[in-house]
Amino acid sequence: MTTSKQKPNVQQPPTGDASRQGAFASPEPTPPPARPKKRLLKVCVLGMALLAGGGAWMGHSLNQVVTDKFEGQLWQLPSVVYARELTLQPGALIRYEDLVNELETLKYRKVVNPTQSGEYATSRLKVEFIRRPFEFAEGEKAQQHVVVEFSYSKVKRIYEPESGREYGTFSVEPKLLGMLEAKTEEQRIYRAKEEMPQPLIDALIATEDRDFYQHDGVSPAAIARALVANLKAGRTVQGGSTLTQQLAKNMFLSSERSLWRKLKEAYMALIIDYRYSKDQILDAYLNQIYLAQAGADAIHGFELGARFYFGLPLSELRIDQQALLVGLVKGPSYYNPWRYPERATARRNLVLRLMVENGKLEQADYARAIKRPLDLQSKGQVAHRQPAYFGQLERELAQNVKDYRPGQGLRLFTTLDPDSQAKAEQAVRKIIPQLEKRVGNELETAVVVADRLSGEIRAMVGGSRPGFDGFNRAVDARRPIGSVVKPAVYLSALAQPERFSLATSLADRPLTLTGANGERWSPRNYDRQYRGQVPLYQALAKSYNVPTVNLGMAVGLDQVIETLDLLGIDRQEVPKLPSILLGAFTLTPVEVTQMYQTIASGGLKSELTALSSVVDSEGNILYQRIPKATRAVSEQASWLTLYAMQKVVTEGTARYLNSVLPSSRLAGKTGTSDKGRDSWYVGMDGREVVTVWMGRDDNKSANLTGSSGPLRLYADYIQRRDPEPLVLRTPAQVKDFTYQHNSMGGLQQACIGSTSLPAWDPKGLLKQTCVKQVEHFFQRLFKW
Repeated sequence: MTTSKQKPNVQQPPTGDASRQGAFASPEPTPPPARPKKRLLKVCVLGMALLAGGGAWMGHSLNQVVTDKFEGQLWQLPSVVYARELTLQPGALIRYEDLVNELETLKYRKVVNPTQSGEYATSRLKVEFIRRPFEFAEGEKAQQHVVVEFSYSKVKRIYEPESGREYGTFSVEPKLLGMLEAKTEEQRIYRAKEEMPQPLIDALIATEDRDFYQHDGVSPAAIARALVANLKAGRTVQGGSTLTQQLAKNMFLSSERSLWRKLKEAYMALIIDYRYSKDQILDAYLNQIYLAQAGADAIHGFELGARFYFGLPLSELRIDQQALLVGLVKGPSYYNPWRYPERATARRNLVLRLMVENGKLEQADYARAIKRPLDLQSKGQVAHRQPAYFGQLERELAQNVKDYRPGQGLRLFTTLDPDSQAKAEQAVRKIIPQLEKRVGNELETAVVVADRLSGEIRAMVGGSRPGFDGFNRAVDARRPIGSVVKPAVYLSALAQPERFSLATSLADRPLTLTGANGERWSPRNYDRQYRGQVPLYQALAKSYNVPTVNLGMAVGLDQVIETLDLLGIDRQEVPKLPSILLGAFTLTPVEVTQMYQTIASGGLKSELTALSSVVDSEGNILYQRIPKATRAVSEQASWLTLYAMQKVVTEGTARYLNSVLPSSRLAGKTGTSDKGRDSWYVGMDGREVVTVWMGRDDNKSANLTGSSGPLRLYADYIQRRDPEPLVLRTPAQVKDFTYQHNSMGGLQQACIGSTSLPAWDPKGLLKQTCVKQVEHFFQRLFKW
C-alpha cells in the first residue's frame, strides 16, 4: 500500500506538488480543454437563471469557489504512519514463526501456491510469499515472489523461486498504523484513478451514473428516468444526480434539501465538467466519496474504505467486495454491513447485477460473487491506533521536520514493532484488572519497550486503558524512581576496578547522615533488618538500601550524578543530595528506559527514538534517522552491572520471574518509591529493554512494590513475547570468567545463598568468614 504519486496522463496537466495532493493545477497555468459550444451555452443558460434568482455576483462567486479548490490543494491529507519494516537477511535472528506472524499481521492470505501479492504458503522451516508493491522510504518497490528458508532460529536463505536468484537482504512492507492527525474531520489515503481497480470504476459508473462519459455534468436523461421511477413508486426511489453533481455537493455544499441548493449544485457541476477532464473528475470523486463514520473521523475515498471495512488494500479486494464499497455510496449508515448485513448484501448484489447489465461482468462471475459472504473484518477500523506512541511521534516530528504542519500528506516510517505493541497491550489489559482486585481501582501504568542495542522504541502504552487517547504517562509522567536508580550507583563503583569489585564487602548496619544544615537522614532496608557485611553484587541483587548508600557515598555524589548524565539523564534533574542514591528524584518512564538501554547495550548509548524517516507527498525524504551509538561508560563496568542484574532475577527481588521462566538468562531491577506511591520494574532480555511503572494519578499509595506489581506485568509480557536469552560477551578485561564462575558452585551457595543461620552459629561467624572467602575468590576471578 502506498499514498501513491498521482501519475500524469494525456488528460491531466503535468504532476507537481498540488497534483500529488489530488489537485489538478500544474506549476504553469493549463488552459481548459476545448468543449463544444453547446456545453458553454448550457453553462450560460443556467448561469442566467442563477443571476436572475441570486444576483450577478452569485455566478462569479461559484465559479471562483470551484476554481480555487480544484487548482489548489483539494484536501487536507493526514500523515500516514507505518510500523517498522521487517528486514530479512541470511543469519538474522528471525524465526520461522516470526515471519509467519508478520504476514498474518499484514493480513496476507494463506494459500497452497501463492500467485498474487498478499498471499503466502508454508512448509517445514520455509515460507513462500509474494510481497505487495509498496513505496518504501527509499523508493517504490514492485511486488516480489520470494522463498525464505530458516535454520533453527535464524534466516538461512532468501531466493526467488522462478530464477533461483538469492537475496542478501529483503524487506517486508510495514504495517499501516493509522493517521497521525486523527482529529481532522476527514480521513483519506489518496490513490490516483489509474491505480484503482477497473472493476470498481465500472461498478461505480454502472450504479451511480451510466451516462458519465456522455453528459456535461448534468444529465437530463437521468433526471427524467428518476422522475418517472419516483412517480411510479409514489416516493423517492431514485436520484438523478450525476457523479459530478455528487462531487460538487460533497465538496462545496451542505446536505440541505432545497431548490436553491440543487441549482447551485447543478451550476457547479457544469463548471467542473467544463473546466476539467472526465478522468480528473473521476479521480476526485474516487478519493472524496464519504463511506463511513469512525467515531469523530469521517472515512473518505475507496482506498481508505477498503482498509476500514476489510483491512486490506483496495487492490486486493475481490469483485464482490468492491461492489459492496460501491453500494455503500448510496448510504453508509443505512447499508452498514455490520448492523444490517441483509441490506448490505442485497445492495451489493444489485451493484453486481447492474455490472452484468452493462456488460462489465460475466454471468458466471456474477453467480459466484453473490454467493460469497461479506467477509468483513470484525469491526470497522483503519488500523489499531497507539495513542501514546503517536504522541511521541508528534514530539519527534516537530523536533526533526522544519515547518511541519498537519495536512501535508506525509508518510511517517516508525520503529514500532506490531508484535511487541500488541503483547504489551494484552499484558496491560490482563494484569491491571487482576491487581485492582487486590489494591483497589484507579491503578495506572505506563510501559516503554525499546530495542536493547539501537534504542528504537518498539512499543509504548500510556495508561491502564491502552487505546485511550489521554494523558501519556510513558512520556509525561515524572515520578520518583526509587530503587531503579541503584544500577547507576553500582556502575559508578564498578567503573573504578582498583577500588571496587562484585565481591567488595559493603557495610549493612544502622546509618545516619547529617546534612549541611543539620538535617538528619537514616535510610533503612525494606525489611528493616541488617546483615553486617554483604558482597556488592548481592546488595544490588536484593536491593539493600543501606549498603547502597554506603557505596554511593564512598564513590561520591558528583560521580553518581556524572554517571547518570552519561547514561542519558539530564544532570539538572538530579539534586545533589544523598537521597538520590535511593531514587528520591523524578524521571519519566522514557528517561528510565534510556538509562537502562545504555547499560544493557554494554555501555553504548543510542538515543531513544520512535521516528525512523519522514517522506513528503512527492517522495522526498525530509528526515531520516542515522543509527548512532556512542560509548558512554566502560564496557567492563556495564558487563559487571548486567551480571549483577541477572542475579536480581535468579536470586534477588525479581526471582519470581526466574520461577516462571527458568534458564532464560534475563536481567532486571525492581523499584519502589516512598510509601509505595510508585512501583517500577525494568527488564532486559537479548532483544529489548522494557520499563513498567505503576501508581495512581492522585499520588496516593498504590500498595504495590516493584515485585508485586510491575514485575507481574513484565512477566506476562515477556512470556507472550518469548524472550531471547541475554548473552553477555565477556570483555577482554575480564579473564577466565566462565571456568572460574562454574567452579565456584557450592561455595557461593553455602556462604551467601542462605538467609538463615545454623543453630550452632547464631552470630553468623561462618557466614562472615565465607563472605571474606567469596571476596577473595572474586578478586582472583576478575583480572583487570
